[in-house]
Amino acid sequence: MADVTPEGQTDPLGTERLRDALATMPRQVREELTRRLRRSRRALREEDVQVVEPPLLKRAVGASALGNCMEWFDFGVYSYLAATIGKVFFPGASPGAQVISSFATFAAAFVVRPLGGLVFGPLGDRLGRQKVLATTMIMMAIGTFAIGLIPSYATIGIAAPVLLLLARMVQGFSTGGEYGGATTFVAEYSPDRRRGFLSSWLDFGTFVGYALGSALVTVLNLALTDAQMLAWGWRVPFLIAGPLGAIGLYMRLKLEESPAFQQQLDEHEKSLAQKSAGSEFRTIVRKHWKALLVCMGIVLLYNVTNYMVTGYLPTYQTETLHRSSGSADLLVLIGMVWIVLLITFIGRLSDHVGRRPVYAVAAAAMIVLAVPAFLLIKAHGTWPPILGVLILSTLLAGFAAPSAATLPALFPTAVRYAAMGIGFNFAVAAFGGTTPLVTAALVGATGNDLMPAYYLMAAGVIGLVTVKFLPESAQVPLHGSQPMVGSEEEQRELLSTSEALYRAARKTA
Repeated sequence: MADVTPEGQTDPLGTERLRDALATMPRQVREELTRRLRRSRRALREEDVQVVEPPLLKRAVGASALGNCMEWFDFGVYSYLAATIGKVFFPGASPGAQVISSFATFAAAFVVRPLGGLVFGPLGDRLGRQKVLATTMIMMAIGTFAIGLIPSYATIGIAAPVLLLLARMVQGFSTGGEYGGATTFVAEYSPDRRRGFLSSWLDFGTFVGYALGSALVTVLNLALTDAQMLAWGWRVPFLIAGPLGAIGLYMRLKLEESPAFQQQLDEHEKSLAQKSAGSEFRTIVRKHWKALLVCMGIVLLYNVTNYMVTGYLPTYQTETLHRSSGSADLLVLIGMVWIVLLITFIGRLSDHVGRRPVYAVAAAAMIVLAVPAFLLIKAHGTWPPILGVLILSTLLAGFAAPSAATLPALFPTAVRYAAMGIGFNFAVAAFGGTTPLVTAALVGATGNDLMPAYYLMAAGVIGLVTVKFLPESAQVPLHGSQPMVGSEEEQRELLSTSEALYRAARKTA
């Protein structure tokens, strides 16, 4: 039975339990809720709080994570096959030039990512997240599948690397709308208290996809001869993308629009939707430039580490340390499995301790541990290299886990998809996708095989500075969105808490 407060108002939680709820509520949540109550000049009502249905939430998270899984399946395959692809499409070059040419084609996809973000981001804010995510899924599948069908240089000459470049650019263009849309979609579906945990499943999909792609290449390298890999074996992983894309498209077509986007439409907040893409871009840069810089700093921190481990480390071991491709592939695969095991736990941790502490500790640790990690990777034996990769993988999990919840929270609903497309893709294009190419060039130019560690340390310093300006978003409603809860009981608890905070605010006013 509900208790009755001294003022005669019903308290469905009970006064003692309500006091406990207020005492344990994180400071940033209490402050944000109080600000909203002062603006509205009333306590929250039932229609003000969105209850997310569990089946819809599971479907949204699963379909979005599958897109990330497919994207990074391709990246894992391409990274592990960089040397082989260099031989197939650039046979006249030296081994070092083949690797750099292969990574240059890899990086070319990132040049068009900002363009994809500029196109798909505004469309996602106008037409809806679900429609655009279905489009990016099918484009990504077509681009990846096409690589597996391109004839070799020996068959069609210079047209082969040109077609490879075009296929990579289709992938890059579609990916420009993929991650920003997927993170926006899941963040807008997730209950505020669990956004870190649920959004971390997106990057769980990322590293599962990479692990599956790299595992498949490892198996092919062990099962086939070098001649067979060059002749046809390298094509197999890319051809698998076709069926995966069809499954992902089916799942995304079954999704419903996010509650936050529906709310925006219901309230007719379409001022930005009626503007041109160029006008929207200028508006976002002018009004949200601080949030864009923070977004780019976090993306730099995450993606320099990400592409160093996933894109460059396999080739670093084979070309710089002269290890066998099998042992190099297996070592990085161990790191990917470790990230998969860690990432959702760190996502859940960020819901409790906050996003900022997780980023700060991981960035500081990278500054301190980057050089020791690479010294271990260079060492002889079995366990030192494994320990070095596990250190880097743990740091990467610390950056990846909170990102899908942190970045969308920087921007309001009306421009969230487009702003994410700008901030995320420009930072990835400039710093993330170029990491394997730049690092390989630095090692080649200086002869110093610790250059990757110094590169990571620089990223850690930039990340640590960025965290100072990062607003805490754990358990706080998204900017411009209703509070989101996972059950009716949680809704009643929030309503009672808001009533108590509103009464306290009126007494002190």
